[in-house]
Amino acid sequence: MQNKIQDIMKRIRDEDIKMVDFKMVDINGQFRHVTIPAGCFSEETMKKGIGFDASNYGYAVVEKSDMVFIPDPDTAMIDPFCEIKTLTMSGNAMIIDNPENRPLAQYPRNIVKAAEEYMRSTGIADTMLILPEFEFYLFDNVGWEVGANTNAYTIDAEQSYWNSMDHGLGHIVQKQKAYHIAKPFDSSYEIRSEMCMLMEEAGIHVKYHHPEVAASGQFEIEPLLGEMSKMADATMMVKYIIKNTAAKYGKSATLMPKPIYGEAGNGMHVHMLLLKDGEPVFADDAGYARLSKTAHYFMGGLLKHISALCAITNPSTNSFKRLVPGFEAPVTVGYATSNRSAVIRIPAYAKEPKERRFEIRNPDATCNPYFCYAAILMAGLDGIRNQIDPHENGWGPYDVNLYNLPEEEKKKLKSLPTSLDSALDALEADHAFLTEGGVFPESLIKTFIKIKRNETAELAKIPTPAEFDRYYNL
Repeated sequence: MQNKIQDIMKRIRDEDIKMVDFKMVDINGQFRHVTIPAGCFSEETMKKGIGFDASNYGYAVVEKSDMVFIPDPDTAMIDPFCEIKTLTMSGNAMIIDNPENRPLAQYPRNIVKAAEEYMRSTGIADTMLILPEFEFYLFDNVGWEVGANTNAYTIDAEQSYWNSMDHGLGHIVQKQKAYHIAKPFDSSYEIRSEMCMLMEEAGIHVKYHHPEVAASGQFEIEPLLGEMSKMADATMMVKYIIKNTAAKYGKSATLMPKPIYGEAGNGMHVHMLLLKDGEPVFADDAGYARLSKTAHYFMGGLLKHISALCAITNPSTNSFKRLVPGFEAPVTVGYATSNRSAVIRIPAYAKEPKERRFEIRNPDATCNPYFCYAAILMAGLDGIRNQIDPHENGWGPYDVNLYNLPEEEKKKLKSLPTSLDSALDALEADHAFLTEGGVFPESLIKTFIKIKRNETAELAKIPTPAEFDRYYNL
C-alpha cells in the first residue's frame, strides 16, 4: 500500500496534476465528488481520508454520520472531462473509530467486496466474472417539466422516423429498425468510438459498440468479462464516460429503461460465470447447454429470488415500463438457450469451457451496480447451497418464443413483478439470502425499501399526459 501511495505522489509531480478528485457513490448509485488542490494532497490524505456526511448519501447509519472516504490508488486515472488536469480516484467509506477506522458496511463498494469474501468463504468459487451490456439513447434535445399546471416532456433525435419531413437529407431510421444500421444512418459512430477509446484509457476493455433496435438513437457498448468488484467500479465509469462524451458533442445520453413509448427500452443484461483456482465452475459437456449442475443451481437461486432481486436490479418505476412483452425484454421467470423472452438466457456462442455462462436480462442501469451485482451473486450462491434445480421447479428450459404461446399456456408461466411496489413487497418478504454472512446489513435493506416506497408514493400522486388523454373527457 505504501508503495502505491508513493506512486500516486510521484504521478502528481511528474504529470503536473493540479487537482485531485474523489468520486463517491450514494445509495442510488450516483457519483458525488470532492476535489482538493494537488498542493494540499499528501500521503496523510491517502491514509486518513476525506471527511464527509454519510447521511446526505442516503445510508442507514447507526453511528454518527461523520465518515471518512479512503481513496483506492488502484482506481486512479486522469479525468478526461476536466479542463484543469485532474487525477480522480474511487474508494471506500469508513466509520471514524478509535484506534482504527472500520468499513461502513452500508457503503456500496464495501457491499460488493463483502459479497466476494462470502463467496470465497463458501469454497464454491474464488472469482465471479461478469459482463454488463450498456444500452443507452443519444438525444439531440430533451426537456421536461413537472408542476401544478404543466406535466410534460419532449425528446428529439434527428435520425428518428418522426423527423422524416423535417430534416432534409433523408437519413431517417424506421421505427424499431435500427439494429446494426450503418452510415449514413449511424450518425453517432464517432461519438461512440470516442467513448470506447476513453473507456480503454480508463482500463475498461471494450468488446464492441453498435446501434441497437430503437430508431430514435439507441446504442450499445459491451465490455469484456471482468471481476465483479472491478466491473462495479467500471460500470460507474462507463456511465460517466457515456454521459460526459455525449455532452461534449452537444447531445444528451440516458440509460433510463424506457424513455420512448413504443420503442425498445434500455436494459443492462449481466453475463456471469464462476472460477475456482482459475478453472471454470459452470462448464460440463454432459449438462443442458453444456453447463454444470452448479451453474443450474446458480440459475435456480436467481429464479427463486427474482421478484426480490427486481427491487434492486430494477429500482425505478420506469423500469417496469420496459419489462413488457414485445420489445425483447424478459417477462417470464425461466431459463433457455438463445431465448430473449426468458429472464435467463444462455448464449449459444459461448462454447469454450472458460466462456460458458448465462445472462440475467431484467437489470437496468437505474440500479446501484454494487448492490445489483452483489445481490445477483448472493442469490446464485443461495441456489448452489440449497441445490435449487430450475428444471425441477418448473422454470424451463423454455426453448420456444414465450411471447407467441397461446394464452392458456401463458397463464401457467410465472412472470416478473409488474411494478416497483410489488418488487419491494417481494424484497421485504424475501431478503435473508442477502444478509447471509453479513453482506447486506438489515438496516440498509430497510432504508432502501423506505426510500423507494416514498419514491413510488410521490410519483403515484402526479397526473400524467397519458391520463389526460384517457380520462379528461369522460
